[in-house]
Amino acid sequence: MDGTLPLLKGRISLEEALKEDVDIIRELAYPERRLRFWLHLYSCRRHIAEVVSRHLHIPQSDFSLGQVEEWVHGSYNACIPIHIAESARGSKLPPQVIIRFPLPYKAGEDFHPGNVDEKLRSEAATYVWLQQSCPDIPVPRLFGFGFPAGQSFTAVQNESLYSRVLWFVRRAIPWMFGRTLSPYVPHSRCQLLDLGYLVIERIDNGRMLSESWEEHRHDSIRRANLFRGLSRIMLRLSKLPLPRIGSWTMDDRGVLKLANRPLTLLLHQLENAEIPTEIPRDRTYTSVEPYVLDLIACQDNRMRYQPNSIHNQGDGETQLAALTAMRALLPKFTDRQFRQGPFVYSLTDLHQSNIFVDDDWHITSIIDLEWACARPIEMLDPPDWLTSRSLEEIFVHLDEYASVHDEFVDAFEKEELAQCQSNENAEMMRAGWKTGKFWYSHALDSPTVLLALFVDHIQPRFAKFSSASWDEFSHMLMQLWDLNSQKFISAKVIEQGQYVNQLRKTFTSSVDAEGRD
Repeated sequence: MDGTLPLLKGRISLEEALKEDVDIIRELAYPERRLRFWLHLYSCRRHIAEVVSRHLHIPQSDFSLGQVEEWVHGSYNACIPIHIAESARGSKLPPQVIIRFPLPYKAGEDFHPGNVDEKLRSEAATYVWLQQSCPDIPVPRLFGFGFPAGQSFTAVQNESLYSRVLWFVRRAIPWMFGRTLSPYVPHSRCQLLDLGYLVIERIDNGRMLSESWEEHRHDSIRRANLFRGLSRIMLRLSKLPLPRIGSWTMDDRGVLKLANRPLTLLLHQLENAEIPTEIPRDRTYTSVEPYVLDLIACQDNRMRYQPNSIHNQGDGETQLAALTAMRALLPKFTDRQFRQGPFVYSLTDLHQSNIFVDDDWHITSIIDLEWACARPIEMLDPPDWLTSRSLEEIFVHLDEYASVHDEFVDAFEKEELAQCQSNENAEMMRAGWKTGKFWYSHALDSPTVLLALFVDHIQPRFAKFSSASWDEFSHMLMQLWDLNSQKFISAKVIEQGQYVNQLRKTFTSSVDAEGRD
């Protein structure tokens, strides 16, 4: 054997694992949990077919579940394709749909029960809200969905005549109170009670941008088409200001409410690692500062609860100093005139594999809406992947990213002027790049790279230190992170040693076991 162990994606050596800033011991457990979940879904094929039949309103003889080789295991969901017979399609159904199951072992369900339910309610509500408020934003059709414990919803057009009439009558009551009833009929199910799912259209119009990104990302015409399409989507969402920072959710009657915490990937990542976020699901924000402070507090808790969050004394001092400075600099990276809004719905997980394009990179669809939420308009920024480099790598190639950033904002400005005769959002993006708000916002969402972003992009705007001066500065500032910060770091260094010993034992036993197999 080569001395490596499997992760969900690829393999890792002990030397590589020791350098990681995430809990690799936990990551090494995921392949086994994936297999168990895969086997559970396989054993539920009959029930899955019954659920799909109910949502599509066609008999099971008119479709087939994809073979196991066709199943897709993503980072946070498992997808099973459903092939629909041509005779059953008509005008209502596409050739294929997907039933998509959140992975409970990646959503924090064990540590924070209800996260799968929260994730599904937020994503389903986002689909419905976009369909009703932004029908020009291309997203897959949602045919039905079900929450854990049995509450399900089917698109009204796939229901019986009686159910459709009843739904139209029921819709009048929420409307009288200014609420939106989704065009999905609620009903109970007796299958898959331990799972939640979405039944959505499988996109066959275009390909994932990630499949052609590296080949054509320097093509100015394709890039212009892409930037124009992304700008239109962002502008369309920005035209619908919302009263608070949060995520859409749906109750058991199908009523939409902007009443869930702003559910970005960060929250479920931390809770999946048994790191409390201390942000209740029903918490929303009507001003910017409490939201930002809560995000920083999440990163404080990562320091406290992740066993390998601090590698040594110097690392601990610089990390705690950076978190202390992030709080102190909050007024410098937020504008008081936007304190109470506007807040705009943002697709915070809009990476290349979630964007479908045609051959010329016109956007044909946006998929995976699970981490969408209303956020401060000052967080409206171009994607960070425009040069195919990580946030940390951009520093070394800053001129390259700055050039493409300007190109994106220019495209955004043209669309903005064409639509509303004002370029205030484009100017905000330019100002954010110039002042460093771009880096501050990204640091809030990126615990493992916050320190690098702070050291490379934020702190130098205020003072430039030599290595010795920086060490002295960190040593002084970190003491303001919390009472007894020095004692905390010493305890975490001990915990790091215990983690390293456990990691070495895990590799030794697991590699030996693989060798025997």
